This record gives sequence, C-alpha cells and structure tokens, in this order.
Amino acid sequence: MNNARPVTIIMVEDDDGHARLIEKNIRRAGVANEIVPFTNGTDALAYLLGPDGSGLVNKGRQLLVLLDLNLPDMTGIDILEKVKGNEHTKRSPVVVLTTTDDQREIQRCYDLGANVYITKPVDYDGFANAIKQLGLFFSVMQIPETD
Repeated sequence: MNNARPVTIIMVEDDDGHARLIEKNIRRAGVANEIVPFTNGTDALAYLLGPDGSGLVNKGRQLLVLLDLNLPDMTGIDILEKVKGNEHTKRSPVVVLTTTDDQREIQRCYDLGANVYITKPVDYDGFANAIKQLGLFFSVMQIPETD
C-alpha cells in the first residue's frame, strides 16, 4: 500500500481455512502489511474502538478492515455500523468479504458505509483468485489516517 504510514489490515473472519487462504493470497499479491486476525466481533471491536469504545486507541493509524458478515457472536453489519458510526474510525475502509450474496444485505452494507462488497466464490481456485485480485487492489489504494 502506497502510504507514508504503514496500513494495518484488520481481518475479521471466523473460518480458519478462509483466514489462511485470505492471508496467503494477499501475500502472493505482494502486500506485506501487518494483518491482525480476529475470529469474532467482540474482540475485533475492542481492538478497533478500544476498551472505552471511543476509537481514540487507533488515532493517527491507518486501518483497513476486511470483514466477514457471518460471525459467531454478532453480525458483521453490527461491526460495520459501529466502525462507520465512530468519528475516529469512520474513514477506515471496510471491505466486506462474505458468502452472502443477498441484494438487501449488499445494499444495507453500502448504505452503512462499506467501501467494497465482495462475495466469496464457492470454489477454492475462484476464492484464491478473488483474494489475490483484492491484494493487488490493496497495493494501490490510498487509506486515510484515523482522526
């Protein structure tokens, strides 16, 4: 990612196989940024917004959130709402990466501020290729600092 400060990728994905595949193919695309993985929404939100929920914990950092919608403890929509509703994290790009291709879910995510919505291909090769393309996209996108 061509930014002055290093961008941290926050990956919220409860499927270990998908998480490994995502990281491997992002690396294959030449993206060496730190990837901080979470398997549930509670821990991801604590990291993103801090223990007090203010979002100040990441002030001045550049964050990109890779978000699955189907999590064990809450929906990715809950996380998206909280990240985009917080003045300190609202500019952090959120890439929804999920198996859900329901048009209402897609519209809802964009309405809540998702920057990109990607449906995970069902087959391994399609999934690996989609993530590799996403990694190439990450390598050229500009990401603002959190306020």
